[in-house]
Amino acid sequence: MSEPSTGLKTSAGASEPSVLVDWVTLLKPRISSFVALAAYVGGWLASDGNASTALLIELSFYVTLTGGAAGIFNQVIERDTDALMPRTANRPLPTGRISVRDAIAAAAVMATVGTVGLGLRFEPLSAVLALATIVAYALVYTPLKRHTSFNTLVGALPGAMPPLLGYAAIAGDGGVWGWSLFAVLFVWQFPHFMAIAWLYREDYAAGGMKMLPSLPGTEGMAGRQALLYSVVILPAALLPLVRGEGTIVYAVGATAAGLAYVAASIAFAMDENVVSAKRLLRTSLLYLPVIFALAIFDRAVML
Repeated sequence: MSEPSTGLKTSAGASEPSVLVDWVTLLKPRISSFVALAAYVGGWLASDGNASTALLIELSFYVTLTGGAAGIFNQVIERDTDALMPRTANRPLPTGRISVRDAIAAAAVMATVGTVGLGLRFEPLSAVLALATIVAYALVYTPLKRHTSFNTLVGALPGAMPPLLGYAAIAGDGGVWGWSLFAVLFVWQFPHFMAIAWLYREDYAAGGMKMLPSLPGTEGMAGRQALLYSVVILPAALLPLVRGEGTIVYAVGATAAGLAYVAASIAFAMDENVVSAKRLLRTSLLYLPVIFALAIFDRAVML
């Protein structure tokens, strides 16, 4: 998972961000909010809506801690690279406002509390998956970003885990909805990230990141990739129906949302520019909440 812009930019003469703001920035609140929402939805679906709100919030908290830990480890590893890119140069670690030691300590505590909490309070499988997600994101995906554009494919695996983690924490397995939302989230990331990578291609090139739009001779490829995966998300979103889950309401809603995603990807593929990239990015950010809402509504109707 990526976000279009992180880090705080201060104008000349403005005061430095506070310690609290720096720590909040390090946690990437937009991504953390998404992780919490996805885990909550996964847990709700696994319990057929029977789990208490308090229990699901606790579940989301532990999953968000593990996701936040992975993100901090990622920023520790990439701090020198982030210092080279304008959009990330003012983040807390590249500027030294938060020390590497403190960041590692915080990430270690978060990872420990998150995985232990999942293991003790929920199904142990979720703790194993959470730990694997941290390792895959921080120790596999992060280093690959400097070596191959296939890093996006690898990074999409841990990026798709939150709803599956939430489902597994309650049910002890992935289930139809857990795996279906994992598949949707996996595919969803490609158009989403191609838009971001195109918008910040010069930054990635300056930082030595091997993102597809930042590589020589790849003009037009980001749009084509976005279009390909936006089309794939149409059948991916309908996987629950293959296993006898879901209703016509979910099918129609998911297809309509998917077609909107395809339309935005077509516009980006036809003309890679700032307007089409931002439109695709906005559409991607609307798509997932719609799918989550449809899944919950659909499941509630079927109960």
